[in-house]
Amino acid sequence: MTSGADLNTAPTPQTITIHLQNIPLLAGVDEAALNRLAAALQIKKVERTQQVIEKGTAGEHLLFLLAGRLQVVDLTEDGREIGLNFLVPGDYFGELSIIDNLPRAASVVACEHSLIALLPKQQAQAFIYHTPLVVERMLKRMANSIRTATNFRAIVGIPQAFQRVFALLNQFAKVAPGGLVVIEKMPTQQEIAIMVNTSRETVSRAINALIERGVVEKDLRRLIVRAPDELRKAMFSEAVSPPKDATHKG
Repeated sequence: MTSGADLNTAPTPQTITIHLQNIPLLAGVDEAALNRLAAALQIKKVERTQQVIEKGTAGEHLLFLLAGRLQVVDLTEDGREIGLNFLVPGDYFGELSIIDNLPRAASVVACEHSLIALLPKQQAQAFIYHTPLVVERMLKRMANSIRTATNFRAIVGIPQAFQRVFALLNQFAKVAPGGLVVIEKMPTQQEIAIMVNTSRETVSRAINALIERGVVEKDLRRLIVRAPDELRKAMFSEAVSPPKDATHKG
């Protein structure tokens, strides 16, 4: 991304094109198509905690995150908020309603001040349906999303809160260049709590238990997993489970 993503400055058409070239979905798309896309985009700033998409509303735009950080959230039948995946610069979202013309399947909120680009539905459909490379990438991401959702349902079904936290951390952990296993841009404890249906205090105790055992190490906004095998074992071990009164929210 370029400095054009400054939240206090409306990007010029040229800056928007530069952003589009750095969005993985659009990499390799010809310049003429990108220019048409840029001309149709609407740029919007969103503040922290502001809702970007509301579940159940009509999907009028395909959206791209240019700067900041967003989270996809949903509500359970009893009204509890469940945090799903995070969106980072370069991600696109809102494509399901563009494809099937049904209402939004989930909400999206800003975790921090962010900058988004909105492509109106008509232009988005024309672009998607006439660009095979984009269709292929969307299909691959949908397949990955289904796999991720399956894993997430398994995590929230784990009875013990500590073990749910450990399982989520294990899912977030990725091997970085050099072989170090890390969780980049570590979600806040409150965000993790929402995702695994527990309290922020329980998340804090779970992470501190791992730190005390040398399994993980905090490093600014990331978490270094020093013992990946031990983290996986902790998912099934009652030795680091919380007291019974810390298993659920409240």
